[in-house]
Amino acid sequence: MQKVITFGEVMLRLATPEYARFIQSNNLNATFGGGEANVAVSLANYDIPVDFVTRLPENDIADWCVSDLRKHNVGTNRILRGGERVGIYFLETGAVARPSKVVYDRANSSISSVKPGMFNWREILKDATWFHWTGITPAISQGAADTCLEAIKTANEMGITVSTDLNYRNNLWNYGKTASEVMPELVEGCDVILGNEEDAEKVFGIKPEGFDSHKTVGEIDATEFESVCKQLMKIFPRAKKVIITLRGSINANHNTWGGCLYSDKFYQSQRYDITHIVDRVGGGDSFMAGFIYGQLTYPNDDQKALDFAAAASCLKHTIYGDFNLSSVKDVENLMKGDESGRVVR
Repeated sequence: MQKVITFGEVMLRLATPEYARFIQSNNLNATFGGGEANVAVSLANYDIPVDFVTRLPENDIADWCVSDLRKHNVGTNRILRGGERVGIYFLETGAVARPSKVVYDRANSSISSVKPGMFNWREILKDATWFHWTGITPAISQGAADTCLEAIKTANEMGITVSTDLNYRNNLWNYGKTASEVMPELVEGCDVILGNEEDAEKVFGIKPEGFDSHKTVGEIDATEFESVCKQLMKIFPRAKKVIITLRGSINANHNTWGGCLYSDKFYQSQRYDITHIVDRVGGGDSFMAGFIYGQLTYPNDDQKALDFAAAASCLKHTIYGDFNLSSVKDVENLMKGDESGRVVR
């Protein structure tokens, strides 16, 4: 049985209801989310054994979080307890021309004070075939970056596939290091690299000639990103596959969505026209989880893995919260062209 381990921070998500602004809200909806936890929940929904590794405090909010992950069949036995608090992020969902807003309240969260040696990575990874992390984790603190590197090196020694979602978050890199200083050493140990149309530029200065993500008007030419994939593989020769998610933003409620992949050749997914977005947070995480599932389920078919990832993340845009609660059957139906949304009786 193939098993996946993900490592990162899970937070309490407090979101305004519907499309209300922070200033007009009298209540907030509480759920949980975070890049690597989102990936873990998706994989668990696809019946892939998965453990989520993090550090949480000894309090009722952390217990609630662990219970929620267990509800989704995510393994939590490797979660380390200790530290001060659960991180929080506040979400105001945008509409039409008004963008969504995220406000972080995660300073001094339990995972920010982790250090190498706290986790027994050889024990954690002993039954795993895949290890996943995102660029959010090393942005939290130097200790989190060092611990993530420790995990990657252990996975490399054990012959475990390592993937990353570059996930650049400018507001998180505030402990004295930049992403460009920290990320290269970590990405060097990765077999699979995922990014969006801006991540490679923000972290490594790589972008298609003349591309501006704010002027896509819903249309992104995937072939422009073949050079980005090739440049990343040249910088990081260990990488066997580089994937770029392609979001064409017409407005906050209407996006086009798909992805491209470079491995032995250049692949493109189907492009989806998502006209009424319910919740786009976690879209990239659902894409990554879909691709991991595809690689584990049909390892010799990169096109099918990419198509599964794109369909899975398309469905995520229709689901409230960070977690993609779609099944394999849901995704496969969309891959077959069933976009009708008709009632299933």
